[in-house]
Amino acid sequence: MANTSKVKVIRHETREFIALYHQLRGRAFTGNIALAKVLNFNSPSSITEIIKSRQNIDIEKLKLFKELYKDYMMVRELPLSAQPIINLQPATKLPNEAPIKTNSPSGIPMYEIPANGMEAYKQANKMEVLGYMNFPGIEDCDFALPVYGNAMYPTLENGCWVALKVIQDRKILPGEVYYIEWGEYRMFKRLLAGDNDCEVIAHSDNTSELIGDQLKHQPFTINLNDVKMLCLVKNVHKRHNN
Repeated sequence: MANTSKVKVIRHETREFIALYHQLRGRAFTGNIALAKVLNFNSPSSITEIIKSRQNIDIEKLKLFKELYKDYMMVRELPLSAQPIINLQPATKLPNEAPIKTNSPSGIPMYEIPANGMEAYKQANKMEVLGYMNFPGIEDCDFALPVYGNAMYPTLENGCWVALKVIQDRKILPGEVYYIEWGEYRMFKRLLAGDNDCEVIAHSDNTSELIGDQLKHQPFTINLNDVKMLCLVKNVHKRHNN
C-alpha cells in the first residue's frame, strides 16, 4: 500500500526541487525512470514521493540535479513588446494617480493592491500610500505590497508585506519569486522557464494542499507578451503573533 502521509516539514531544498522538476521535465529529462538513474535513486518511486511532498530530498541530490541540468535553467528575457505599466521616473505614477516615491527618508511606500497566488482582481483598491517600510536590505526596492492567501506558503504568508523591485530590463531569473501583472490578474509566483522563449511557468510554493490527488495550486503558463508589470521579491516582512 502506497504511503499517503506527508512529511511534517517540507524543507526548502524539497520545494526547490519540486519547482525545478516541473520546469525541466520533458525538456532536460524524459521521466522519473531516467531521472532516478542519473540521481542514483534506488527506485523512481522515490522521486514520486518527493514530488508529492511525502519525502524530503537529500540536499546533495538536489545539488547534483542542479549541476546536471544547469544549462536548462537559463535567464528568460521578456520580449520588448511587453512594456511595464510603470517605470520609475520622477513623473511616473502608479494606477489611480498614486505616485511612486523612491529613495525617501521615510522608506519605500506601502500600497494596498490585493495580490494572491491564484486569485484574480479586476481592479486594484484605491492607490493610496498606507505607510512606509524602512529597514536594512530594502534600500534598492521601489514599493511594498501585502500578500493575501496561501498559494505561496511558506515563502509568502497571508498578511505579510513584500518589498519589491521593478525589473526594468525585463529579464527573468528562473526560480525566483516575482510579483507579476498580466491581463486582469495580479499574483505572486515563482517563475520558471517555459517551453519556448515567449512563455514562463507560474509556480506556487504551496505543494501540500491537494484536491483529490492533484495539487490545489497547479502551475500554469503565462505568455510574456501579456505581462504588464514585473517586480522581483527582494524582502519579506512577516507579521508576528503577540
